[in-house]
Amino acid sequence: MNGTLTIGQAAGAVGCNVRTIRYYEQIGLLPAAVRTDGNQRRFVVSDLRRLSFIRQARAFGFSLDEIRTMLELSDRPRQSCTAVTDIALARLAEVDRRLHRLAALRRQLAAMVAGCKGGEMSDCRIVEALAGDPGRGLNLQ
Repeated sequence: MNGTLTIGQAAGAVGCNVRTIRYYEQIGLLPAAVRTDGNQRRFVVSDLRRLSFIRQARAFGFSLDEIRTMLELSDRPRQSCTAVTDIALARLAEVDRRLHRLAALRRQLAAMVAGCKGGEMSDCRIVEALAGDPGRGLNLQ
């Protein structure tokens, strides 16, 4: 079958592993591959494009359900891309929320480190700050 790739070649071409391709095929993100007479999977360019899309979308943090929706929408080229834009905007908002939380975490960690004067572990402000007040915030009644 000229112009096709084995599953190993496809995995190498898109930078994922063979098990991942089988999984995507199993859950329906990737259509069942064409099989040879010897039952070997063979992949064509459109399969590689779809795999690459999935891999990139995963790298951006899209869920498998979001990817499924975007793939279903992309299979209808005349449809408006508004739904895909909405999915991407929701993902962007989540990234912004995470960045905000990370910035707060960074400030707290920097304050802990700045408060450390060295010395003995019994006086370590970092360990003290991480241990916190074990009763704080707990309703033990």
